[in-house]
Amino acid sequence: MNSSPIADGSATLSFEAARDGTAIGELYQHDPLRLLFPRHVEGEPLTGVLVTTSGGLVGGDRLQVRVSSGEETAGRVLAQAAEKIYRSTGADSRIKIRLQAEAGSWLEWLPQETILFDSSRLRRSTEIRAVPGARMLCGEMVVLGRTAMGERMRQGLLHEAWEVYWDDRLAWADALHLNSGFGRVSDAPAGLDGARACASILYVGDDAGEHLDSARTLIDETVEDSLRVAASCMGKVLVIRWLGRDSLQLRDAYGRFWAAFRHYLAGYPPIMPRLWQA
Repeated sequence: MNSSPIADGSATLSFEAARDGTAIGELYQHDPLRLLFPRHVEGEPLTGVLVTTSGGLVGGDRLQVRVSSGEETAGRVLAQAAEKIYRSTGADSRIKIRLQAEAGSWLEWLPQETILFDSSRLRRSTEIRAVPGARMLCGEMVVLGRTAMGERMRQGLLHEAWEVYWDDRLAWADALHLNSGFGRVSDAPAGLDGARACASILYVGDDAGEHLDSARTLIDETVEDSLRVAASCMGKVLVIRWLGRDSLQLRDAYGRFWAAFRHYLAGYPPIMPRLWQA
């Protein structure tokens, strides 16, 4: 089998300080990735929208995304739509994300959900680098199968890895690895306990530990009892983990929490972007 990638997309974006706030610094894009910039909304960070023009990834495709926020900037990056990972005959789809924040900056990374078709294969790694004075709110959501069509992911690969570096020192690392036999793992009480969707939200900042109790309170206020959600904190990294049997219910609750948490942390409007609500 030819192991060369069918698509090899990349996107690089940096936010830099300007006289009137935050401006776009470096911008690079290569098919099938594009970055769009809708009209700025007063009271919101400068926003870039990431688009995968191919409509999804097949086995062998590779994407690389780099986003950085300079000192005293406020930016966020959204995804235009859910990312679809199609069935593979053996090759992996690979996504590599690197997010970096400098002192005094605020950066949000808010893609929509990634939908894994049955027998798809995804390896995704997210590397976060922050320094004292930086603040980052980052998340990912994965749906195991096209649940709206009654599909379950029974075969395939999901490798979701995170690494967080604080001041160039590894502060937290985690990986979820599911390889074939999805039903056995996803249905087991010690596994995903029947969940069809999972998600993570990370807040990285000097003050992460100060917000753990507030995050748990917001979970109680915004999340249904049928979802399993928990928050913990390791040094400068506050982690909220999500499991749900209903992917739409999880997505809605995830959005409500995100909106409330960003407002609590940074004073931004407690609403999700229009793309998320579409």
